[in-house]
Amino acid sequence: MPMKALHARLEESPVVYNGWLHIPSTLTASLMANGGYSAVTVDMQHGAIDDASMFEVLSTLAQSPTLPLVRVAANDPAAVMRALDAGAVGVICPLIDDAEACGRFVDACYYPPVGGRSWGPLRARAAYGAYEPAEVNEIVASFAMIETRAGLDAVEAIAATPGLTGLLVGPSDLSFALKGDPTVDFAWPPLVEALERVLEACRLNDLVPGIFTTNAVDAKRVSELGFRLVTMGTDAGLLERKIGEEFAAL
Repeated sequence: MPMKALHARLEESPVVYNGWLHIPSTLTASLMANGGYSAVTVDMQHGAIDDASMFEVLSTLAQSPTLPLVRVAANDPAAVMRALDAGAVGVICPLIDDAEACGRFVDACYYPPVGGRSWGPLRARAAYGAYEPAEVNEIVASFAMIETRAGLDAVEAIAATPGLTGLLVGPSDLSFALKGDPTVDFAWPPLVEALERVLEACRLNDLVPGIFTTNAVDAKRVSELGFRLVTMGTDAGLLERKIGEEFAAL
């Protein structure tokens, strides 16, 4: 099975819609992967997925047409490399506050001479067959999350990091940083201004702008603004909301 590249998917479509996994279940992963998403992210930061279940979930995603991504728990080179060795074709790193931190993250994503990723693809080589470092470097995607005041203040420098694929906005944490409340209002002027700043930094550095949303209305709204990797809901969040809707109807 050949590796699937986010870069190629973005050439085919202006927006790649991304699902988000918090639940450590291959069944949930399969349902999300076959539900219409072009990519699915395994969340190691806030979800209930550990290393063992990450391997299982990535194996399930590999049987679908979706792109398997992982959000690591922190800017830890070992965690980044482990996610890639497990078969992720892209890594999302939270809480990037400056260019130096972004550089460490990107370095861990790519093999020499581009970066400092060590050799040991384990499941990735078993899943994809030929795993040539130079070819893998062309396929792997790296996304730095902008979700703090410091990250927003340094977004232009972060965006200039060599080798970085894109920026991904965490609107809840960014709203928390800007107003002390994680409730997201995509019409709130300071958040709109922050999103425009991220979009401009991506435009100037030829990066992919990404963002997290919880529903189709917001996903469509940010897509129209220019975001291209757009998360629309999590497995746990969609389940919780649907249960609430059904009981309200009942």
